[in-house]
Amino acid sequence: MASIPTETQEKKDTEKVLPGGKKIINGIVYDADGKPCRTCNDMSALFAMGKKTKKLAAPPALPKDCPPDVAQLGRSSWTLLHSITATYPESPSPSLQTETSAFLRTFGKLYPCWVCAEDFQDWMKVNTPRVSSRSEFGQWMCEAHNAVNLKLGKKEFDCNKWEERWRTGWKDGRCDP
Repeated sequence: MASIPTETQEKKDTEKVLPGGKKIINGIVYDADGKPCRTCNDMSALFAMGKKTKKLAAPPALPKDCPPDVAQLGRSSWTLLHSITATYPESPSPSLQTETSAFLRTFGKLYPCWVCAEDFQDWMKVNTPRVSSRSEFGQWMCEAHNAVNLKLGKKEFDCNKWEERWRTGWKDGRCDP
């Protein structure tokens, strides 16, 4: 016969304590200071935190000059990273390849969402950045983005179309001036 979990057991099941005092409780990521991490959570989750009895259809719109949440930060970061790959040389010098790899490692350490940063660092340990050409780098970046999409339950992008999406524009001309 299965026992009914107590409230304390339920909380224990949904709380994960990580090194450095960081926690994930009921899907909300907290920093070591005990406050919800703004860059690790989306605003709808933060707004819903205090409104357990009332479901929000959508979070209230915040002014444009507020710090970004995890979704806005992610979209902006992927735009930057894919734009870098799109303008990367077809045949980069050995020094640029070294600098690009170092940039990606540093980016993974400095990324404001610590959960995302750790995930990216772990992914790069298994998937070393491929930076010997624009096409190889673009393919690698698309694979990195797809790994995040899978984790978030989003649709994967066809990496055969990365250059069309981020560099040349769609073949149907919708990106042409």
